[in-house]
Amino acid sequence: MNQHRISLAALVAVVALGACVSTTTVQLAPSPQPSVCQSTANALVLWAPQWRPNQKDISEREAAAADGITQFFAKSGCFSSATVQRIAQPSAAEVAAALEQARSRYDRAVVVMVRELGPIVKIGSSAALVEGGTEVVLELTEYRLPALSAQRSFSVNWRDGGPGVIKGVASLPQDMQAALTAGMQPVAK
Repeated sequence: MNQHRISLAALVAVVALGACVSTTTVQLAPSPQPSVCQSTANALVLWAPQWRPNQKDISEREAAAADGITQFFAKSGCFSSATVQRIAQPSAAEVAAALEQARSRYDRAVVVMVRELGPIVKIGSSAALVEGGTEVVLELTEYRLPALSAQRSFSVNWRDGGPGVIKGVASLPQDMQAALTAGMQPVAK
């Protein structure tokens, strides 16, 4: 009977370890999308959250989004320079007003709408009993200034996790950077 318990414990350990593999998936819609980045352009990046009505921990998520967005544009080489600015509301009027002020100083503008940024957990959805990770959902709109009409708009749904994976909020700035990399597609340095 001891041998049976040891074999069962070994089997459970192998299944648990195999179930804790984290995978990253990215969906662009519509897909495919060419790179938004242009390494010689000066860009204005406007961003705003657009959370669902029952969103929890809004201030923490917004701080993580701001950090991730700022770090991406500072380090990615996506543009030769980028000014990141949070706008209060994701309204067409506020975006148009910001673009009107920026059109003589920038070559490009990108509006980043953050719709989701956070950990996800599903219980009982797989053999591992717990499936989780983090998710970032963005809506990206590109403008080529001085024109004030959108060049294109598309969504990015980035997920990292899997069966047996539990993630907290510590990785959210890095997750935001990874989602922006997947959507904006900067040229690798």
